[in-house]
Amino acid sequence: MEIIQAYGPYLLFLAAVFGLYMAWGIGANDVANAMGTSVGTKSLTVKQAIFIAIIFEFAGAYLAGGEVTDTVRKGIVDLAVFKEQGRPDALAFGMIAALLAAGTWLMIASVFGWPVSTTHSIIGAIIGFAVVSVGPEAVQWDKASGIVGSWVLTPVLSGVIAYITFMSIQKLIFDTKDPLSNAKRYVPFYMALTTFVIAMVTIKKGLKHVGLHLTTGESLAASAIISLLVAIAGAIYISKQNYSPTNDKDMHFSNVEKVFGILMIITACAMAFAHGSNDVANAIGPLAAVVSIVQNGGEIAEKAELAWWILPLGGFGIVVGLATMGHKVMSTIGTGITELTPSRGFAAQLATATTVVIASGSGLPISTTQTLVGAVLGVGMARGIAALNLNVVRTIVVSWVVTLPAGAILAIIFYKILEAIFVL
Repeated sequence: MEIIQAYGPYLLFLAAVFGLYMAWGIGANDVANAMGTSVGTKSLTVKQAIFIAIIFEFAGAYLAGGEVTDTVRKGIVDLAVFKEQGRPDALAFGMIAALLAAGTWLMIASVFGWPVSTTHSIIGAIIGFAVVSVGPEAVQWDKASGIVGSWVLTPVLSGVIAYITFMSIQKLIFDTKDPLSNAKRYVPFYMALTTFVIAMVTIKKGLKHVGLHLTTGESLAASAIISLLVAIAGAIYISKQNYSPTNDKDMHFSNVEKVFGILMIITACAMAFAHGSNDVANAIGPLAAVVSIVQNGGEIAEKAELAWWILPLGGFGIVVGLATMGHKVMSTIGTGITELTPSRGFAAQLATATTVVIASGSGLPISTTQTLVGAVLGVGMARGIAALNLNVVRTIVVSWVVTLPAGAILAIIFYKILEAIFVL
């Protein structure tokens, strides 16, 4: 406790810097793969994707990022063990080391264009420092295993949602006699569905941060109204677009894909918001833990309010990371796994956004990378296994396996360095 009181401002500064560094890594790696489908389908340029991410990633982080942040802050380690051993310094050093470790691994991966999991990185780092600092009993293995289990469940869930979505598009639009007319008819409904998912989580979870509390019925009603307005606006916009009249089947399908290209912009916004709401926690969860310890003079609090500046810091770091280095991973995801068209990309993005916002609302930190890959695989499976680039999929899965121990090893190294510096 004496160490915290003596070096509190320095620890706070390091935590803020490394929290920003970790958020930058998330933007460079994870946001890039989240936006990769939009860029891969040529629905958005890289610059447009970055612009959308700047707005919606920040909004998701600030409005709906608090639930998952709490899970990362105290859901992986058992705070009672640190309290019993009188080691608030170990918890503070460890969380700072975890941020630096995960940020470093993400920097390495982003340079090489590897789409790795930021969630794997930070949870591996937290487990690593906890075991080394006070022992294996400091890790809540039941909760950690539950999170690890979600890494299997969420790709399956997003894959199933993507498969069902894509098959519905095939049945309602592509397999009909007049695909273009049916695209104009049904795409506004898909717009409404996407908007409803994001509006619901924003109103129900996010607006608590700005002091507005609505009942479930009020939230449902508000979300329905917003989604209806988006659907109407989308229908009007689509009806005013000029599509080349043709009897050629391929050109007819090309016109349909143009309609879905409009929808991809909506889902890109949804995906950016969903990602910001879930993955900002990987950067600011450990930061919030250090801030709490320092502000309480070394006391480890079970409950702690987020300082006002923490969520904006995470959101800012994410968008800077995407703007500076996001293009490499975006290219890997956008064109590597399977050939994506706007209709296929929409199915994958809607499935990913839906899965992520469900996880964010329940406080479960999942891997957006795994969720997206599961969704893209679901779309690919709907077209047959031959549509998938299994070599790329294999490489991505290997990167997931490597990331967890890489985060743990780096965190242990950085923890020992911090301990050597401050514990004289």
